Amino acid sequence: MARVALLSNPRSTGNRSLLPRVRSFCARNRDIFHYEVESVDQIGTALATIARVEPRVLVINGGDGTVQAALTELYHGGHFEGAPPPIAVLPNGKTNLIAHDLGAFGDPLVALERVLTLARSEDLSDHIVSRELISLSEGNGAARPVLGMFLGGAGLADTILYCRHKLYPWLPNGIAHGVALLLGLVSILIGRAPAFLPPRPEPLKVSVLKSGELQGRFAFLMVTTLQKLLFRGNMPGEGTRAGVMQLLVIERNLWALLSALSAAVRGRLGRGTLRGVHLESGDEIRIEGDHSNVILDGELFEALADRPIVLKPTAPVPFLKLAA
Repeated sequence: MARVALLSNPRSTGNRSLLPRVRSFCARNRDIFHYEVESVDQIGTALATIARVEPRVLVINGGDGTVQAALTELYHGGHFEGAPPPIAVLPNGKTNLIAHDLGAFGDPLVALERVLTLARSEDLSDHIVSRELISLSEGNGAARPVLGMFLGGAGLADTILYCRHKLYPWLPNGIAHGVALLLGLVSILIGRAPAFLPPRPEPLKVSVLKSGELQGRFAFLMVTTLQKLLFRGNMPGEGTRAGVMQLLVIERNLWALLSALSAAVRGRLGRGTLRGVHLESGDEIRIEGDHSNVILDGELFEALADRPIVLKPTAPVPFLKLAA
C-alpha cells in the first residue's frame, strides 16, 4: 500500500518548472506512487490505477482545470470502494483557492513533504476535514454534473477571463490579480468600459431556493463551499447548515464593491448590512442570463435564459488539511 498517491498533470503551467523537482522527490521517497497524465481525459484511468495501490492520501498536482476534473471523476467514477482517501491539493494553480483553504501555501514541494509526513503518521484524523462540492449542471440534464468548490460569475468572471487572456502572459500571478482588480474598479467607475478594460457584465437573474431572486448587472458573483478566501478572509456563515453553498453578490456600484472589499479584508463581511451587497446560503442556486460567463474552478460555462446554470451541494468529501 502506498502512503501517498500523487496525480500530476505535466501540461499545467506551474508544472513546467516544478515537475523535475517533483520527480526527484518521488524517486527519493518510495512510499509515493506518482502518476502523470498528459490530458484531463486520462484522469479516470489514472484514478482507477491509483485505487489499486490503496493510498492513505491522494494528492492533486496541477492547475485549476486538473483539480476540477479530478474532483469530478473522483466523485462520479466510483473508483474507490467506499469513501475515497482524503484529498490534498498542492498550491500550483493560478489562484490556489482550494489549496489555501486546506492550509497549503508557498512552495508546492514543501506542501508535498508535509503531506508525506502526515501520511506516515499513525493517525490522520486530526487533519481530515469535510467539504461539500458544488455540483454544476446546465439545466438540460444531458451531461453529468461538473464538480468544483469555487464559482465566479458576472463581472468577476469577465475580470478573471480578462486576467487570463490579457495579463497572465505578461505579468506574475500576484501582480496580474492586483492589476485586474484595479482595472475592474476603473471599469465600474467610468461605466461603459473601453476595449482595453474588462467588459461590462451581462444582465443576470440569480435565484436561491426558498430565498427569492436578484436581477441586474452585477460587479461580483461568487458561490463557494470553501471557508478561506482571498485576502485571508473567511466566508460569512461558515460552519452553518442552513445551506452549505455560500452566495455573495455585489451590485455594479463602486461604493458597494469597495465596502465589501474593506469588510472582507477586516474579516467583517457578513456581520452587518452593506448597501448593494447580498449574502445568501442555500441548497440550490440557479443562474440565468444572456450568454453570461460563469467559471467553476477554472472551467468556463455559459448561463442562458432558457438553459440556466443549476448549482447543488454534494455529500461531504474528505480532504487533508495541512495546517494544525
